Amino acid sequence: MQQRCAWAGDDLLYQAYHDEEWGVPLRDSRALWEMLMLEGFQAGLAWITILRKREAFRKAFQGFDPAVVARFGEKDVERMMGDAGIVRARAKIEATIGNARAYLAMAEAGEDFSTFVWTRAGGKPLKNTWTGKGDVPAKTALSEDFSKAFKQRGFKFVGPVIVYAWMQATGLVDDHVVGCFRHGARHR
Repeated sequence: MQQRCAWAGDDLLYQAYHDEEWGVPLRDSRALWEMLMLEGFQAGLAWITILRKREAFRKAFQGFDPAVVARFGEKDVERMMGDAGIVRARAKIEATIGNARAYLAMAEAGEDFSTFVWTRAGGKPLKNTWTGKGDVPAKTALSEDFSKAFKQRGFKFVGPVIVYAWMQATGLVDDHVVGCFRHGARHR
């Protein structure tokens, strides 16, 4: 049996996420933005809750297309507030709409989201060598830097802890613990 990071537990959905997705470098701007939005919804909740609702989130936010989401208005907010398939938090829904507008403003200013993210992270995943779950930090100097940069661009729900979880999920950092079969794995 392959050894995984302890957080993957016994849940098959969580294990599949750990094995196939978490920590794999994402380079697609829209996908990076989607994950950042989902991490914002996760604040105060367990990631498995968001993972189980991810398809409902994608439907509610029309595929997380920033150009579509940026045009959402109050009727869309009310529609989502009535959608039991997602986390119904008005501030997070409204932040996602505002974050779509911030994403588009970056693009209009000639700032590609993926290029911005990966350049700021040094161009390649940061490889850590944590030996146990307790060693992994909740935030780092880089996540604090990202948080500040995102906030300067008008993003919300992008505190350094949320941003670090996003960095782990999108492969900006390899935080699979030493001993996990995914630690240091070559990524696609």
